Amino acid sequence: MSEQRRQVLKFDFYKIDPQWRLLPPNQMEASKEEFVSVVEEFSSKVSTRCYSLVGIRGDCDFLLWRTSWDIEALQDMGAQLNHTALAPYYTLPYSYLAMKRPSQYVQEHRHEAQEGSSTTFEPSAAPYFIVYPFLKTRDWYLLSKEERQGMMNAHFEVGHKYPSVRINTAYSFGLDDQEFLVSFEATELSDFLELVMELRGTEGSRYTLRDTPIFTSVAKDLRATLDQIG
Repeated sequence: MSEQRRQVLKFDFYKIDPQWRLLPPNQMEASKEEFVSVVEEFSSKVSTRCYSLVGIRGDCDFLLWRTSWDIEALQDMGAQLNHTALAPYYTLPYSYLAMKRPSQYVQEHRHEAQEGSSTTFEPSAAPYFIVYPFLKTRDWYLLSKEERQGMMNAHFEVGHKYPSVRINTAYSFGLDDQEFLVSFEATELSDFLELVMELRGTEGSRYTLRDTPIFTSVAKDLRATLDQIG
């Protein structure tokens, strides 16, 4: 049993009801301020990053990527957000829970700024953020550790070709419907596209059961994101 504390992560995707835009401007302004103030109030317990999907996806408008050492803090924050004036006008069409843990495949695979060996996330200033739930087939887990390690090493080698893309892997086994939450911080979206295309040709790709829906978003201040919406 692990005695090391691990970060808990929530990826919440918000969709704003168009009826919100019909409110008087002063009510819209007040609802924005209240929502932002709750996020700021919890900043000592919950780290929150905002990403805009306005004009990118039709089923959600923005993502709040929240991390904390305590799931109760995430729950308390979510409850308080649900008591704001904005709450009657939003839904969460997608919401994912995960934890950070070291990867079993990077023990002998070391390089500078390596992902997978830490129990904490330190988001970068990259402008683009892509995230999706991920499940492997049961056959993957029936392979020997050596077979899986070999395929993961090939996976790492492809990733090294695209230094503008940084991967963050979180684990959801037993916590949510998916097994992993895989996210990427990128300075060039075209590099991410090429990376994914190349990974499709690796042996390990045959053991992917599901890696959708995929969310591509733009890093943006929460208040600025709400202003984009209405």
